[in-house]
Amino acid sequence: AATSAATSAALGRTGQRAPPVRGGGVAALPSAGRSYGSQAKEEEELRVRYLDDEHKGIVVLGLNRSHAKNALSKNLVKMMSKAVDALKSDKKVRTVIFRSEVPGIFCAGADLKERAKMHSSEVSSFVSRARSTINELANLPVPTIAAIDGTALGGGLELALACDIRVAASSAKMGLVETKLAIIPGAGGTQRLPRTIGVSLAKELIFSARIVDGEEAKSIGLISHVVQQNEAGDAAYRRALALAREFLPQGPVAMRVAKLAINQGMEVDLVTGLAIEEACYAQTIPTKDRIEGLLAFKEKRPPRYKGE
Repeated sequence: AATSAATSAALGRTGQRAPPVRGGGVAALPSAGRSYGSQAKEEEELRVRYLDDEHKGIVVLGLNRSHAKNALSKNLVKMMSKAVDALKSDKKVRTVIFRSEVPGIFCAGADLKERAKMHSSEVSSFVSRARSTINELANLPVPTIAAIDGTALGGGLELALACDIRVAASSAKMGLVETKLAIIPGAGGTQRLPRTIGVSLAKELIFSARIVDGEEAKSIGLISHVVQQNEAGDAAYRRALALAREFLPQGPVAMRVAKLAINQGMEVDLVTGLAIEEACYAQTIPTKDRIEGLLAFKEKRPPRYKGE
């Protein structure tokens, strides 16, 4: 959960918003505008796009609540849950990119205007649903990348933390600011942030409600890549897309079990983790893709994996 007031303050410190997102841009890359993919309507708060051609296998989830700085409302959380549920059983999906289609904002956290109208019992239910949805995102069997081209506060940063990899523009602002509202991160922030940057530093950031920019986020390990923002305001998305393309040629089954082995192994001791790796490796042995990989290596050609 986060505050729109904190978001406005963060934007004020940047001096300006990113310029409006436009179509076109770098050759061979789908633009950050509306000219790529499919299944998008202007009124949708979450746009789900299955990319085509050389980007086939990449799915982009775009937050699109411009009037509310992409704040997490009951409806948006419901749409996210529905989209993630569909993706987890779609064998054609190779990588998911989570981004914003609103210039200068990734996600401001919870929609506090909506929350102010909720009964206390409704708040608990909403936080539980948001936590469950973000956990579902974290458990997607394919690689996930958060492209942070703007401000990500509270639940917005928790959403990004649930992704496998985070890419941000140097001008982006990030922080878990819940303690300013006399609450704590409620959608995984107290657990995923220390696992990402270490316990002591995570405590410092949560206790102080400090907001960091992309450069500092990179220096403390909160994000994997930092890029200078471009004129279109979608530099992090473009870096995420390039990274996703690096994943596409690999064996789909191997990618899924590699993620499973890493995620489960990080929660146990080394001996147990090695046993998990052995069990996951065993799942790749009987696959057609493994045989195809050996044949392709022998014949000195690119493999043609089918996820079987």
